[in-house]
Amino acid sequence: MAPTEDLKRSHLFDLKGRVAVVTGGGSGIGLMAAQALAANGAKVYICGRTQEKLQNARETHEYQAPGQMIPITADISSKAGIAALVEEIERREDCVCLLVNNAGVSSTSGDVSEARSATEMRKALFDSGDSQFDEWESVYRTNVTSMFFTTAAFLPLLQGSTDRHPGWSAGVINITSISGLIKSAQHHFAYNASKAAAEHLTRMMAAEIAEAGLRIRVNSIAPGVFPSEMTTKEESDDRQKSFLPKDKMEGQIPAQRPGRDEDMAHAVLFAAANQYFNGQRVVVDGGYTLSAGM
Repeated sequence: MAPTEDLKRSHLFDLKGRVAVVTGGGSGIGLMAAQALAANGAKVYICGRTQEKLQNARETHEYQAPGQMIPITADISSKAGIAALVEEIERREDCVCLLVNNAGVSSTSGDVSEARSATEMRKALFDSGDSQFDEWESVYRTNVTSMFFTTAAFLPLLQGSTDRHPGWSAGVINITSISGLIKSAQHHFAYNASKAAAEHLTRMMAAEIAEAGLRIRVNSIAPGVFPSEMTTKEESDDRQKSFLPKDKMEGQIPAQRPGRDEDMAHAVLFAAANQYFNGQRVVVDGGYTLSAGM
């Protein structure tokens, strides 16, 4: 039985001595996750394809946790790129305590809002060009395939964390989306289908890893509307942050606002620190799924 002292927030979410890797960590939700982990003591490797963006994120935000955010240029859209990232981390660290699979892309195909017949729906979904077919493959490659292979490649380093820190089980946090849970396609079938696949992948990997006797937890966070380059469709500002006006959310979300950095930090720290949390998801959406339906 834990003494009351051990139930203080400073103890429950203390990540000192822990090493984390965050893909897509240079902006948006990835950066929010990296900040939350670094602010609570973790050494965080923020990974992405654009060195300038990663460097700017570190210089802008690590003053609150000096030396705790380290940029690494990486492209996880191929096995070779994933292997190169793992090899780079292996050169620097003996283990990885937390892996946040955040890298993702959106899609644009499948606007059937005006369709009122089978012919119109076919035109919107099938006849609009070969690019839609290619887009499905591209979206799945980043949002599902890369998530799977990145997790698989990091398994030895993750197990190393469990072996080196008694009482600790390493954690994988897959950033999915409420778009993979709701019934609407939201004009982007490929993206929503990929996020649904990422949710089931989380559950399967948690089960298979547990069956293998490894103490590595795999969970997901399904965000609602948070400011990011994907949701605003604009580049980040000079702080690698995005902005969504509150009035755009009125009538759409019970919370009447987009998610904040603090909202995501709460979820990330819970998923990272709770050692009894495995094979599950946290939905952080301000009540979006209450309105949209699942």
